[in-house]
Amino acid sequence: MLLRTNGKKMAAIMACILAFSALTACGSKGDGAESSLQLSAEPITSNDAATESTSEETTEEVSYEIPEGMYLSEITGEPISEEIKDQRPIAVMVDNEKTALAHFETADADVVYEIMNSTKNDRITRFMCIVKDWGKIKQFGSIRSTRPTNILLAAEWNAVLCHDGGPYHNDAYFKNPWAEHFSGTFSRVDNGKKREFTEYIVSGDLEKNFKNSGYSTTYNEYANEGSHFNFAPYGKEINLDEKYSRSYPAKSVSLPFKHTGTQLKYNEDTKEYEQYEYDARHEDAETNAPLSFKNVILQNCSFNQLDENGYLIYNCIGNGNGWYLTNGVAKDITWVKDSMTGVTKFFDENGDELQINTGKTYISLIPEDTWGNVVFE
Repeated sequence: MLLRTNGKKMAAIMACILAFSALTACGSKGDGAESSLQLSAEPITSNDAATESTSEETTEEVSYEIPEGMYLSEITGEPISEEIKDQRPIAVMVDNEKTALAHFETADADVVYEIMNSTKNDRITRFMCIVKDWGKIKQFGSIRSTRPTNILLAAEWNAVLCHDGGPYHNDAYFKNPWAEHFSGTFSRVDNGKKREFTEYIVSGDLEKNFKNSGYSTTYNEYANEGSHFNFAPYGKEINLDEKYSRSYPAKSVSLPFKHTGTQLKYNEDTKEYEQYEYDARHEDAETNAPLSFKNVILQNCSFNQLDENGYLIYNCIGNGNGWYLTNGVAKDITWVKDSMTGVTKFFDENGDELQINTGKTYISLIPEDTWGNVVFE
């Protein structure tokens, strides 16, 4: 596998991050941080001397033994079977129109991206679900088309993108050798809806697709080495209000996606954020399990509209500011993606790579022109 970044690249990234932090509201110390979104509470300020150095750990080390026959997932940081250690994930495009609900098995995804799919229809969003252990899938979806942004993001994971078509703007990206994908090759399930809402990945579909395509089921030469995120040690819990001198209460966050009305609400019992849309909690069609996450990452990102049909591409190769939420608390961050296949890296205000809790992660690219409409409560 290739290394994510060499020394020169990392130095360039760090210089870029520090320069960007100095220019953005999120990286400043005064009231500027509050200008990037609407906050209903004052910052959490700790008097603990340990917070003077935010790179130091402020919680007691806990040692947990990894169960035999398992390893710590590069996607969640949690134990999974060693039998699939080298197996590459898939990235599944899932329709998020209300008619497509309820979804099947999206609650089992390791990472879920929610991204504006079009500038039309009140900026409707679409999911891209990263799934490592895809051999367990019984029915996943429903499946819809992809956009150029998703091709670039799937490449970070060395994931095979699973979708059904898309605009011609995708063609130039799919010509790259790292952009492997399956399109329109999944099963139709009679669910009483129009045909566009009936395609799902069902048991056996992926095995057949890999065999017919000749794609490797394991990581190839375009994969990035190591964990995708900088995870806390297994069994150790990060509390942002203890680790940093400034953080914000975030029991819920409302995102500026008018069509879906997306919100993430913190569940005190599970210590995870649950996704709500169309004025209801997102729940699995069969199990009623909520779409729930230990980590929430919001990226402030500009985009370019590609045509009059509302097709677009996010400027996700570059840098920007954002927010990281966990355990009911939010922290301002910055992000950098340095190439088409490069991993998006996240940093704190000191330029240190952000450490996140182990578990599932929700990521949303928020359009720069509506970033100020993100609301924390």
